[in-house]
Amino acid sequence: MAAPDFWNDPEGAQKLLVELKSLKRVIDGFHALDREVTDARGMAALLEAEPDDALAKELEQQADRLLPRIQRLELRSLLAEESDAHGAIVTIHPGAGGTESQDWAQMLYRMYVRYAERNGYAVSVLDLQPGEEAGIKDATIEVDGEYAYGFLKAEHGVHRLVRISPFDAQKRRHTSFASVFVYPQVGEDAPIEVKEADLRIDTYRAGGAGGQHVNKTESAVRITHLPSGLVVQCQNERSQHRNRDAAMKVLLARLYAQRIEDERAKRAAIGGGKKDISWGNQIRSYVFQPYTQVKDHRTDVVVTDVQAVMDGSIQPFIDAYLRRKEPA
Repeated sequence: MAAPDFWNDPEGAQKLLVELKSLKRVIDGFHALDREVTDARGMAALLEAEPDDALAKELEQQADRLLPRIQRLELRSLLAEESDAHGAIVTIHPGAGGTESQDWAQMLYRMYVRYAERNGYAVSVLDLQPGEEAGIKDATIEVDGEYAYGFLKAEHGVHRLVRISPFDAQKRRHTSFASVFVYPQVGEDAPIEVKEADLRIDTYRAGGAGGQHVNKTESAVRITHLPSGLVVQCQNERSQHRNRDAAMKVLLARLYAQRIEDERAKRAAIGGGKKDISWGNQIRSYVFQPYTQVKDHRTDVVVTDVQAVMDGSIQPFIDAYLRRKEPA
């Protein structure tokens, strides 16, 4: 940056500044934590030389504050891929089963919104299509914050629910499925270029509740990326322009994710190793009856407090997934 010709290439300079800012956040956070750990060690040395109850209590409180931050930093060190530091786009689709599965999709939607709020991430709804009786037919949310994708990518897959259905008059136990797709947000420096000629953009009237304006104008947008065959749509906003922007954001994220997966598969083929690149299998079961348990089938982590999980406490599953996941 101190070079005289640094600003001769404004675009390149801007990318470097973004990279610098990202690296400084990592380094500054590490050094701040390192200083606090050094202070705590000094306090421990004083206690060894001269016991003091008040100082011991202060050290214990400091250790309680430091431990979760150290664990968080350790987890971040596992997020080494370029896309991990990005925000995330999360899409939820109910499986077959009508109202029952649509209700399950809505429960997952709430779970991820609560998780994002717990971690200080900003959440924007890009698309939300309500079901006829209950639940949702489809939902896409944007989770904005550092490493949101790195953590939430652990949620990509099929989620299974077992419960006594509130929609069954016979009170029988039902099994429902919903698919969760997680894509990294596309940064300004992402190597993704979409040509206008490669897009087919269709507009149509939005369905469901939304007021007279939404249902009487063609505000909903569907975009087809012809080379890849990817199709995205958005009808959540009243404005066709805003729906188009939201749909393009999802399309770029999916193209970016596809490129990452392609590169990962190539590296796996060259290295001769088997990498965890398959997202299609059932990853977790949520059992409400006859007992309460949430089990992640990839890590065997089990949590019995189902209500806490559904209220956004999914970090134990994410942590275990990141710790066991073979590096790409």
